[in-house]
Amino acid sequence: MKRFFCGLALSVLTLAAVPVGQVSAAGNTIAKGVKIGDIDASGMTVEEAKEAVEKKVREVAEGELILTGGNGKKIPVKGSELGITWSNPNVIKDAYAIGHEGNVVERYKEGKDVEESTVKFDIEYGIDKEALSKVLRKCSTEFNSDLENVNLAKEKAKEEKNKKGTKEKRERALKEGEGDQATGITGYLVNMEESKAILKDFIANSWTPENNEVELAVRTVDAFKNEEALQKMSDVLGTYTTGYRDSGAARSANIENACGLLNGITLEPGEELSILDTITPFSEENGYYPAGSYLNGLVVESIGGGICQVSSTLYNAVLLAELDVIERHNHSMIVSYVEPSADAAIAQSGGKDFKFRNNTDSPIYIEAICTPDKHVTFTIYGHDNRPAGRKVTYKSIILDKTPASEDKYMTDPSQALGYVGMQSAHLGYKSQLCKVVEENGVESATKIINTSTYNMVPRIIMVGTKGATEADIAELKTAMDTKEIKTVRNVAQELGKKKSVAASLNTDSEADQKKTVTTDSDLEGAEARNDKPENKEKKKGILSEG
Repeated sequence: MKRFFCGLALSVLTLAAVPVGQVSAAGNTIAKGVKIGDIDASGMTVEEAKEAVEKKVREVAEGELILTGGNGKKIPVKGSELGITWSNPNVIKDAYAIGHEGNVVERYKEGKDVEESTVKFDIEYGIDKEALSKVLRKCSTEFNSDLENVNLAKEKAKEEKNKKGTKEKRERALKEGEGDQATGITGYLVNMEESKAILKDFIANSWTPENNEVELAVRTVDAFKNEEALQKMSDVLGTYTTGYRDSGAARSANIENACGLLNGITLEPGEELSILDTITPFSEENGYYPAGSYLNGLVVESIGGGICQVSSTLYNAVLLAELDVIERHNHSMIVSYVEPSADAAIAQSGGKDFKFRNNTDSPIYIEAICTPDKHVTFTIYGHDNRPAGRKVTYKSIILDKTPASEDKYMTDPSQALGYVGMQSAHLGYKSQLCKVVEENGVESATKIINTSTYNMVPRIIMVGTKGATEADIAELKTAMDTKEIKTVRNVAQELGKKKSVAASLNTDSEADQKKTVTTDSDLEGAEARNDKPENKEKKKGILSEG
């Protein structure tokens, strides 16, 4: 009983020490120190805060933005032209919740914390996609008016000096720039997705009636025959992004090199593009490095490994642009960077290519960007004459799945005795890619684009036999017949130790004294990146599947 009353007395004393006004967080008003955007909401009721934010949104919608880019022109645009709306009205409830939730002590503590350090909630603005497209097309027109002619041959030469590629390719490109057309214009393409993000951030965090100038994401493009041709290449027909953050340095370099060779290509109406012809040869002289690729169910090292991610990313941009796909092949095994049936494999040895045709009424321009955080984006610009309410999406459908069979054990004469490596299993898949067309929000058509089959590959255990005697190999095969990875690893390690000791006694070469042991954890996840460091068959020949 004594303990109960002591505890009760302590609780009463604690409550008595908290000012009543603080406990209630100023009654039904927002706590001191809470901001919504640049609005100090301290002491406001929920309704007052809502009215203040609505007033701010109206101010932005009725205000003016100055959009800049390209040739330095400044284009005034009303916020209402962008269809600006307030997209997170629940932020008022979130702001009010500070200091009003939890028990008395928790509310008091949170209220004091807010007083000492301001809590800010962002106002999120919605921008109408169609209205934005209209404004950006207007900007593109303005940025590209009254442009001066430039010498096409000189500009082409300047561009090619900064491009990676073979000497023959650069010379061929320069020759193409020296045709009958001696002069042209340098144009500016507005990146819709980047510009949308820039505008939303600027409006939410920086815009005031005095600070209303914002620079759009604009790319300089050399060099068009005339202004009419340029104006027909200002729409984004399709754009797609994949990530390669888990890739090693060599695979990353291959992706970036292939993007450099594809970036800036212009296709005239009816013209076709072969990706294999454009980015080959796969050689060190052409900027490629050995990295992981697929060959006969194995992840092997070949020059140019990783470029299939480039062709697959472009394939998805081409699909969204609704260009004609002439040739496309799926990989032999599933890949991780796109959905099943959304890949496009490139294989010089097998002749696998990705080809497409410009089926529009104007030239198209291909932009390839690799970002510092390892994302690759392809954007196709052109003249979009599709209906305004038309929307195209693609759905990957799994038709069948084949589970992995039992582990497969293989000897590897390229690895030293004692080495045990592992390649993860691949499930087998049969899939379809389905095109879904919507007209004004209503599904109007579906079409199967491709059906793809991906091989099942069991987990593969690679056992090194370099330097092994016939007796060693026989002992290893006996261990492998048990199908027990632990047994195989123990036998391999023991034989490797014996080999090392024997080599030391016989003063053999330093290389023969070394042994390599790979554990399961060393290899987890490496195969999905196509960049596994230790279980690759050393093959620096023609690329199989990138």
